[in-house]
Amino acid sequence: MANILIVDDSRTSRKILRQILEEAGHTVVDEAGNGEEGYLKYKDLKPDLVTLDITMPKLDGLEALQLIRKYDEEAKAVMITAAGQKEKMIQAIKHGAAEFISKPYEEDEVKQVINRVLEA
Repeated sequence: MANILIVDDSRTSRKILRQILEEAGHTVVDEAGNGEEGYLKYKDLKPDLVTLDITMPKLDGLEALQLIRKYDEEAKAVMITAAGQKEKMIQAIKHGAAEFISKPYEEDEVKQVINRVLEA
């Protein structure tokens, strides 16, 4: 299974996502509470996949995605979106996001999206 970094400013969202991923057999190597911290941890840990919430302090998910992809062109990133973020989703695709997961999390959707990205 995969080593995954979770980047989200919501402690509750990180906890729920960690639980889903670990139940699916993945290892959550670390968590970050903002995009800047997420980028630095990505460089340090080099996970197989990173999940990035779009709306965060310091650096948002799009800014963090751009830095991560600049650092590692092969980075596999899954964006976490809330309702009404269509424009940001389009921007994320342009910057190399592999997939999207919507909040609130649906366990089956999370597992399917993560597996699809890892297999690609």
